[in-house]
Amino acid sequence: MKPNLFMYSSLTKTPTQTPPNTLLFNYLIQTLKFPKTLAQSFSNSTLYSNVKSLEKPHSVIHYLRSIGFSETDIRSSVRLHTRILFFNVDKNLKPKLDFFQDMGLVGSDLGKFISNRSNVLTSSLEKTLIPCIQILRKILVNDNENNQDLIKLICRCSWLIQSNPERRLLSNIAFLESCGIVGSQLSGLLKVRPRLFIHDESKLRDIVSRVSDLGFSVNSRMFVHGLIAVSGISKETFERKLKLFTSFGFTEHEFMEMFHKQPMILSRSEEQLKLVIDFFLNKPELKKEALIRKPCCLCFSPVDRLIPRYKVMQILKSKRLLKKEPSFVHALTVSEEKFLDIYVTRFRDDAEDLLVAYKSHSLDSSDSSAAAEEES
Repeated sequence: MKPNLFMYSSLTKTPTQTPPNTLLFNYLIQTLKFPKTLAQSFSNSTLYSNVKSLEKPHSVIHYLRSIGFSETDIRSSVRLHTRILFFNVDKNLKPKLDFFQDMGLVGSDLGKFISNRSNVLTSSLEKTLIPCIQILRKILVNDNENNQDLIKLICRCSWLIQSNPERRLLSNIAFLESCGIVGSQLSGLLKVRPRLFIHDESKLRDIVSRVSDLGFSVNSRMFVHGLIAVSGISKETFERKLKLFTSFGFTEHEFMEMFHKQPMILSRSEEQLKLVIDFFLNKPELKKEALIRKPCCLCFSPVDRLIPRYKVMQILKSKRLLKKEPSFVHALTVSEEKFLDIYVTRFRDDAEDLLVAYKSHSLDSSDSSAAAEEES
């Protein structure tokens, strides 16, 4: 994360050879190893022009070191928000960092968290941080005692705990629950699409309306999956992917049927969709009806799953190792452990050949990558 230069750019004077606050300028360079230009910008700010003592900065730095912050963590934190140098440790800084430590963020983990998100320290502990964390805890119903899900969430989306807890979080949660998204579905939605929880209510309602217009009923358990898919793409992207399917001969009705069964096909890139559709339509034993029936096949990686398993099935078929014609769609959807058990290892005399066929595609890809690296 880059320093928030906007915070002080409008408050600085034209840089001169001698900055107005030499005391702060020297401290930032000597203690925190700031580049001269950045130190000068901060020390020129009218926010710090009256600083005559370094007692608070010394206390802040000493405290951060004492709880496991590295010099890099401290420097990054201060660069983002220089104001924290002038916090009262006992009144402003320690209570907030104690709160994060009690949650499970300690030592170097806490240092890394704050170094990229020191703006969280400017939020009110009582009015914002605590209420937001309590709300998120209630949603993450299956989180363990170590708060792993909660910590992962706020490390990825620290803005969740800086929003207005009542105007945004609680209001949007109430609306989502009114759409039938509760319990584990609400928890899953928070992990996958956290930004939905801080949208303006009008924007959230618009997204939900789009999902309903596309044929998902709020009474259906598929509604949340439709919401995840639709909220991740624009209307233009949706139309473009619809055109992609129709270009391969699918009707709009068939596309919508697949979308309703597996909404996440929209999250796949157009390139991957082209590869999978082309693969299915150009194999005589595979037909587009298989994709309509099991659109989850569109979500599998061609390199890691589709091609290797097809090679294995072709060998089994050519050697007539199976009593009846194997279903490729079934072979494609089972777990890797089950696939190896059913289609590879139980054929002891041919297991090696089958395994080589299964792994060869990934090995070929690795060799190609290695060769490309050597050439470069």
